[in-house]
Amino acid sequence: MERNHYDVVIVGSGAGGGTLFHKLAVAGKNVLLLERGGYVPREKDNWSAKAVNVEAKYNTKETWFDRAGKPLHPHTNYFVGGNTKFYGAALFRLRKEDFGEVRHHGGISPAWPIGYDDMEPYYLAAEHLYEVRGERGGDPTEPQASGDYKYPKVPHEPRIAKLGADLTKLGLRPFHVPLGVRLDTGDPRSKCIRCATCDGFPCLVWAKSDAQTMCVDPALLHPNATLVTDALVERLETDATGRRVTKVHVTRNGVPEVYSGDLVVVSAGAINSAALLLRSASDRHPNGLANRSDTVGRHYMGHLNSVVLAISPDANPTVFQKTLAINDFYKANGEWEYPMGHISFVGKMDAVTLSAGAPKLVPGMTLDLMARHSLDFWLTSEDLPDPDNRVTLDRDGNVVLAYTPNNEEGHKRLQAKLKSLLRKIDGMEHFVPRELFVGQRIPLAGVAHQNGTIRFGNDPESSALDPSCKAWELDNLYVVDGSFFPSSAAVNPALTIMANALRVGDHMLERMS
Repeated sequence: MERNHYDVVIVGSGAGGGTLFHKLAVAGKNVLLLERGGYVPREKDNWSAKAVNVEAKYNTKETWFDRAGKPLHPHTNYFVGGNTKFYGAALFRLRKEDFGEVRHHGGISPAWPIGYDDMEPYYLAAEHLYEVRGERGGDPTEPQASGDYKYPKVPHEPRIAKLGADLTKLGLRPFHVPLGVRLDTGDPRSKCIRCATCDGFPCLVWAKSDAQTMCVDPALLHPNATLVTDALVERLETDATGRRVTKVHVTRNGVPEVYSGDLVVVSAGAINSAALLLRSASDRHPNGLANRSDTVGRHYMGHLNSVVLAISPDANPTVFQKTLAINDFYKANGEWEYPMGHISFVGKMDAVTLSAGAPKLVPGMTLDLMARHSLDFWLTSEDLPDPDNRVTLDRDGNVVLAYTPNNEEGHKRLQAKLKSLLRKIDGMEHFVPRELFVGQRIPLAGVAHQNGTIRFGNDPESSALDPSCKAWELDNLYVVDGSFFPSSAAVNPALTIMANALRVGDHMLERMS
């Protein structure tokens, strides 16, 4: 075998790349995983709100730019496991309807080239691989599942249970969030200890089901699996025909290296994957690799997200509050003819975290008192694919992210609906919208749910990838991060990225056999 040549080379170790790495390693393929960062250092600061939320210690120090050339400091992380090291581990399936065309107030959400039934077996496999805790039948919008979760739901703490009961009395159907946290209540051997530093923090005891702990590290037990860290992929080079990627150019600790694979998979996140293909322009691909359709980098989506702090008269001593969600307004219903979105929780805020966002003080309350009484909601609504919302490169090769929110009416109505419900429950009058970002704020909704920049489809004229997520124009290039989404739905995309990586993995294994 040629040195540095593998059956498959994967760029990026997050939800897509890490999951695919595990799939191929277990199947016996000689697979290389390239990760631009290293492992998250295990240290006390992993659980420090000051280090994580105020100082942004683990965020990249990279600078991007917006459409007007203003610098951005993205809230993203470059470590083994990718952004799953810091995610909230809410692992939802898309709804069956999300795979079809959906009419929104702001326009049409396009259909996917595959249906829910095509993805369903892989959703179940991903839920089992990531040891998701959940309960079938509680979510009024959940699609059919061919099997149960392997682990029971994470129970509510008393304040959240009371809120759930109050919402039920109002006629809603709150349910338990499917979670990738390895909490076994009552078992002294439980890996998860139910701490307050989960959502947004790296897990110091490796109890969160992230891509490193569940996929990358187990895969490395196989002698045919190789991980190379601190390996920044600069560009992909093709053969003279332009049909095959033959070289993966890497800079590692300042030194150039070259790798190759029979198949090459890009999974660096929807923004960086698009940037990599654009940087890989050549005579055969003058607009960027796999970009004859001029869709690479376009249709960036990241959801309409907001955090709303509701200051309750009752104290909220909950440690881990991400157990409850509401999907009663996910689809069009009798109240409005269009979808509004999804309501759940972020991790419990403390005074240190609130200080980073500098919310307006409620009269008569300190930040600490506000934190002790707040219910910290997370609202997500679908944004629609707009070709002018896009990733490009400036003349120096820096990422430029242009994004104008759209379809906002549903999100405004969702916020108003939540407030009206809480007023009915206990007269909560103070609601504090808060930006999640620390340090210099960026004029975007965030990049944690980034997707859509290398969309798949049935038509090579309007998509970069075919339904198997292979580039239309190349024989051996695949993409398995959130780039492939043609629409964003309104739940966290992580589980869909994991499930799709398993689906693409089956396709690749069949091809290699």
